[in-house]
Amino acid sequence: MAAVGVLGLVVALLAVLTAIAYLRLRDLRESESAAAEAVAAARAYAPDMLSYDYRTIDADLARARGYATGNLAAHYGELARVLVPTVKRQQTVQQAAVAAAAVESATPGRVQVLLFMNMGTTKLLPGEKQPQKQVVQNRARFVLIKGQDHWLVSELSTLIGNAPAG
Repeated sequence: MAAVGVLGLVVALLAVLTAIAYLRLRDLRESESAAAEAVAAARAYAPDMLSYDYRTIDADLARARGYATGNLAAHYGELARVLVPTVKRQQTVQQAAVAAAAVESATPGRVQVLLFMNMGTTKLLPGEKQPQKQVVQNRARFVLIKGQDHWLVSELSTLIGNAPAG
């Protein structure tokens, strides 16, 4: 009788462990799928969120705000008040291009992506007659969260590099 009881306990334990393994595997697959979707979204959004032209700065910031959510969306509204006058005065054009992207962490609803960017900037500095051009390599970290049917950027931070690209 004791052997049957122990065997029943072992079977029950194996059933619980199998269920846990199945749930963890399902979460892992969902996280992998989320990571792939979020990296594609980050690669697509980054040039729009980090590029602007003094001639279209208001529309550029509005477009960028469309990819953002929460505090980051509000930040783009604040950025317009601070950035627009300087960008227009210096006739600044900034173009961001994604060179590479990697997932730092992923769950089915939240993915953190590290982007390696080449940033080209042209601006007319005070006292200069010709615009100054500069290309730098940057890194940007996007935290994306799953919206109703697409990914949105909830956090964005940049780490500016000093080495010229190319």
